[in-house]
Amino acid sequence: MTIKEKRDGNKLVVSVEGRIDTNTSPELSEYFQQHLKDVKELELDLENVNYVSSAGLRTILFAQKTMDKQGKMVVSHVCKEIMETFELTCFTDILTII
Repeated sequence: MTIKEKRDGNKLVVSVEGRIDTNTSPELSEYFQQHLKDVKELELDLENVNYVSSAGLRTILFAQKTMDKQGKMVVSHVCKEIMETFELTCFTDILTII
């Protein structure tokens, strides 16, 4: 998994590439813990993500809960397979997906 970021003031765009699973979600979770402190707007770009496991869902939920307290979060470029996972787990009710 690769994590890339673009900052513009209080806005952070995080682009993830690869799988967000049991092996990689701790790295993404640690990234969020270290980089969301002063962020008011977070965009999580999943264009290059082809799989999200339950561990990955927990990591995304952590980011959403953090951003609920300090700003807003959107998830962008979700592929069909991941959208189905979001729908099955009712994450479509929790996340703002654009």
